[in-house]
Amino acid sequence: MTSDAPPSGRFEGSEHRFPVRVYFEDTDLSGVVYHANYLRYMERARSDMLRVAGIDQRAAFEGGQGVYAVRDVALRFAAPARLDDDLVVVSRLTAARPAACVIQQRVMKGDAMLVDASVEAVFVTPAGRPRRQPPQWLDIFTRLLSKGN
Repeated sequence: MTSDAPPSGRFEGSEHRFPVRVYFEDTDLSGVVYHANYLRYMERARSDMLRVAGIDQRAAFEGGQGVYAVRDVALRFAAPARLDDDLVVVSRLTAARPAACVIQQRVMKGDAMLVDASVEAVFVTPAGRPRRQPPQWLDIFTRLLSKGN
């Protein structure tokens, strides 16, 4: 029996792996993935990573606790992806502070790295002020960081 659920990633040790396929809408006139779409792939992968790890971002938002806002992104492009390519976004938590976390992400095509990124996300109140992340989230981050050692 097949499932109509959207794709979900999985953890392998400390790394979260999220599958992505390149569709026509992702490409530019030259037939390669438009640079900004890699950010979309990485956002989906980060959101999925948090969900799979047990972090309920929607409940935090709806409960008025807050949301993540990207504070800093550093990208390095190494090679292009093209229409119909099967990619994997590999994400790994590299730091967790009381109000922020840093996630290193790579967009891979097989063994080839196409894009490498470091993303800092800050937890903010509904008014946009930084605030401490929920303690149970920091516990999850601590466990993820310990798997990477």
